[in-house]
Amino acid sequence: MQWTDRIRQVKIILVVTAVIIAVVSLLVSNSLVKELEDEERNRMEVWAEAMRSLSMADENTDLNLVLKVIDKNNTIPVIVTDDNGNVHLYRNIDLKGEDYEDSMRNAKIISSHMMDDGKVIKIALDDNSSKTEYINVCYDDSIMLKRLAAYPYIQLGVVMLFVVVAIFALLTSKRAEQNKVWVGLSKETAHQLGTPISSLMAWTEILKESYPNDSLIPEMDKDVKRLELIAERFSKIGSLPEPVPTSLMEVISHVIEYMDRRTSSKVSFIREFPLYDITVKINASLFEWVIENLCKNAVDAMEGSGTITLHVEDVADRVVIEVTDTGKGIKKKDIGNVFRPGFTTKKRGWGLGLSLAKRIVEEYHKGKIFVKWSEVGKGTTFRIELKK
Repeated sequence: MQWTDRIRQVKIILVVTAVIIAVVSLLVSNSLVKELEDEERNRMEVWAEAMRSLSMADENTDLNLVLKVIDKNNTIPVIVTDDNGNVHLYRNIDLKGEDYEDSMRNAKIISSHMMDDGKVIKIALDDNSSKTEYINVCYDDSIMLKRLAAYPYIQLGVVMLFVVVAIFALLTSKRAEQNKVWVGLSKETAHQLGTPISSLMAWTEILKESYPNDSLIPEMDKDVKRLELIAERFSKIGSLPEPVPTSLMEVISHVIEYMDRRTSSKVSFIREFPLYDITVKINASLFEWVIENLCKNAVDAMEGSGTITLHVEDVADRVVIEVTDTGKGIKKKDIGNVFRPGFTTKKRGWGLGLSLAKRIVEEYHKGKIFVKWSEVGKGTTFRIELKK
């Protein structure tokens, strides 16, 4: 539990660090873009003043510097209009139109958008006349500035995509490695159990012959067969056992009978079965393991006293099995982690039971298993859905 919390804390720290880096990067980039915007506006003010000088020039005015300033602007889109919005000049803008008039209409629309964005410099042509005339120098950000403004977001998007792909690859690799370890451990466990179980079966047969009337020997024989079933379950982990049509109520009843004999008399099992039998395609030994794990967890949650209700329902296209206990319940923050390998709230245990149950239901039987309801101090309901 502590190790799981520590891993979660490390993930949160990494995510927070990444967000801080992204925010700082965007702030620095936006600051640089703002400085470039101010610089371009200053250039356009100089360009506008050059246009004013050109408009008011006479035969004695030296236009070399003015024309040099005007011609030097090869990057910033600019449109010069009068007070009525008529376009007099434009530069660095590709106007699309069928003819000249259509192009001018488009230029007028573009200049209007520039003025709405506040990117306009108003220049008075003649301050001495009774009616002062103005020209509007409308401009837009240069292509380079627009690219610089968009680049940080594109860069962060590419980095985030790379991080997501890397995390997904790592998790997939880790999950595959875990699966290999689990499969190897399960098969090795089944292999190691095989020899002592065979010996126990032989000794049980000898005891039957020697003491045919002993009432304890049949119970020993049941436990040996139980061990054989457990070994068979472990041996099937990692392979894809073929599901066969099986009576669902018979499987669940078998688990209830087994659990009822081995739990406290204070634990009662309630069956809520339909009046007719339901047949589904399952692997009986593995599916019994799922129900058994849910019942064992319920017994532990109730601390040896309470009620376990097993409800079976036949709906339109699936069969529903619900296991409800009257135990201590699951905290809301832990509900999303109950099926994660290694997660457990018990002082002892490996936290593998529910993880294996999820794998058996979802991978081997193509069904669903989830926590339908849980409330601290009242109990928990696990729900399994199987396709017909």
